Amino acid sequence: MSVQTTERPVGADQNAPDVALPPLPASWRSLPRAFVDTARARWSKVGMADSTGVELSFGSSLIRAVALGRALARDLGPERYVGVMVPPSVPGAITNIALLLLGKIPINLNYSASQSVIDAAVDQSGIKHVITSKKVVEKVHLTPKGTLVYLEDMPAKVGKLDKLWAAFVGKVCPVGLMGSFLPGLKDEKFDATATVMFTSGSTGDPKGVVLSHGNVLSNVHQMRHHLKLDPLDVVALGILPFFHSFGYTVGIWTILLLGKKAVYHSNPLDTKVIGDLCEKHKVTLIAASPTFARHYIQRKPEQFAGLVHLLLGAEKLQPQTAQEIRDKIHLEPLEGYGTTEMSPVAAVNVPFDVTLPDGRVVPGNRPGTVGRLLPGTAVKTIDPETDADLPRGSEGMVLVKGPQIMQGYLDRPDATAKVLRDGWYNSGDLGFLDADGFLRITGRLSRFSKIAGEMVPHLGVESALMEAAGVDEMALAVTSVPDDKRQERLIVVHTKLAIPPAEVCKKLLAAGLPRLWVPSAEDFLQVEAIPRLGPGGKLDLRKLKEIALEARKN
Repeated sequence: MSVQTTERPVGADQNAPDVALPPLPASWRSLPRAFVDTARARWSKVGMADSTGVELSFGSSLIRAVALGRALARDLGPERYVGVMVPPSVPGAITNIALLLLGKIPINLNYSASQSVIDAAVDQSGIKHVITSKKVVEKVHLTPKGTLVYLEDMPAKVGKLDKLWAAFVGKVCPVGLMGSFLPGLKDEKFDATATVMFTSGSTGDPKGVVLSHGNVLSNVHQMRHHLKLDPLDVVALGILPFFHSFGYTVGIWTILLLGKKAVYHSNPLDTKVIGDLCEKHKVTLIAASPTFARHYIQRKPEQFAGLVHLLLGAEKLQPQTAQEIRDKIHLEPLEGYGTTEMSPVAAVNVPFDVTLPDGRVVPGNRPGTVGRLLPGTAVKTIDPETDADLPRGSEGMVLVKGPQIMQGYLDRPDATAKVLRDGWYNSGDLGFLDADGFLRITGRLSRFSKIAGEMVPHLGVESALMEAAGVDEMALAVTSVPDDKRQERLIVVHTKLAIPPAEVCKKLLAAGLPRLWVPSAEDFLQVEAIPRLGPGGKLDLRKLKEIALEARKN
C-alpha cells in the first residue's frame, strides 16, 4: 500500500502539504510484515539491547517473537485486544511484536497511572489477559483486571518443539507462506487496527486512540525521510514507555523497521544508567522531554558525545533549558510536535539545512518553533470561535491532516466527531505556520484564561514567571480558578522560590508584562512538587486545577 501526496507549489492551496511523502515500500502492508521483511534483510545485525545486558540480532528477535507468540496462543483466548504492562526493554518490544504476529492487538497499559485509569482502559477495550512481569506488578503496586500472564513463566512454557518451529518459520519459510503459520501475516489490511493508545487524561478521562497499521507505518516513513535516517548509523535510546505514543512508534517501530539499533531502559529518571548506556552503545538519537534531557546532561556530559538527534517534546522547550543543553553538550536541541492522535509526530526541527518549495535553503532548526511539517502532512489554522479558515501565517486553532492521523477514539463516535472532520484533526493547540513553513505553537486553548474579556496564555505567563524567579519548568505552573469580578484569576502553583511572590510580581511589571498577565502575590500557592503524569513528565492539568480549587475553598 502506498501513500502519495503532491508537493505544494508556491501560491497554491495553503492546506496542501509542502512536501510529498514518497510511496511506502511494497512489503509495508502491516507492522509485523514490515518487521519480518527488515529482520530477514538484517538477520545478523544487532537490533535491540537493554540495560540488563540482553542484546539480540534482528534474526534472533524474530525467532523469539515467533516462539513467544506460539506459547502465548495456548494461554490467550479468542479476544481481540491483549493488555501489555511491561516497561521499555527487550522483552517488552518482543511481546508487542509477538502479539501482532499472532494476530492480536497489543494495548500497552499506563502503569504510571492510577488503578482507576488502568481499569478504565481494560473495561473500554474488553481486555481479558494482561501480559506483564511479577517485578513490575510489585513495583507499581497495581493489578490490572483480567488474567495476568507473567513473562517470567514463559521460558518454561516454550518447549523444544516451539523453538524448532519458530526457527523454521522465522528463518526458512518463504515470507509469502508465513501467513499459513502466523495469523498476523494473513489477510493483512493497511487500515486495520494495530494498537489502541490511551491518552494520559491530563484534562479529563482517558480515551482510547485507535491507530491503524497504516497510521504507524506512515509516521515511520515520514520520520525516515524528514530526518534523513537511512544513511545514518542510528542507535536510539528507548526510555519512553510503550504506552506513550512516541515510545511506541519511535522506540519500537521506527528504529527496528529502518534496521537501526534500539537500546532500552525501564526508568527514564535513572540518569546514571542512561548516561552509561549512551556511552557504551554510542547512542546517536534520544527522544525525551526537555526536563528529562536537562537532567541527563548534568552528570557526565561527555557520555553524550555521539548524540546527533536530541528530539524534545511533551512540553515547551524553554530558552534557558535549550541554552543549558548547548553549553553542556554543544548540541542544538530539536523541538518537535505531535500528539497520540497523530501517531504521534507531525513536525520536528532537523540538524541540517532544508530546501523550501520556492528553492531557498534555510537552516532546518528554527528555535522557538517545533519545526517544519513531516512529508505528507498539512496544517491549517481556524478561528477558535467561528471555525472559519484563516490565511496561512495567522494564529488560530491548529488542525492537522495526513496519513498518520488516527482512525478515531475507541467506541466514542461522539468524542471522535468533536476533533476529526473531513480528515482534519483539531489539536486543541493554538499556533501558526510562518512564511517558511515552520510551525509555531503559541499555547493550548485549555491553557488560556479569560480575564476581564482578554485571553491570557498560561504558557506566556509561565515563561515570564520562570525568568523573573530564576527557576525552571519543574518549579512552577499556572492554572486558573473562577472569579466573580474578572471571570477568572490566575493561580501560580510552585515549589520553594528563592524570592517572595511579591518580588516576582514586581519584576513582571517592571519587565513590561501586561497587567492582566500578572498574578496577585496572594495567588501564589506553594506545594511539594508540581503534579506530572508518569514517565513522560507531562503536566497534569487536571490535578493542577484541583489543587488550586481546593486551596481556594480553604
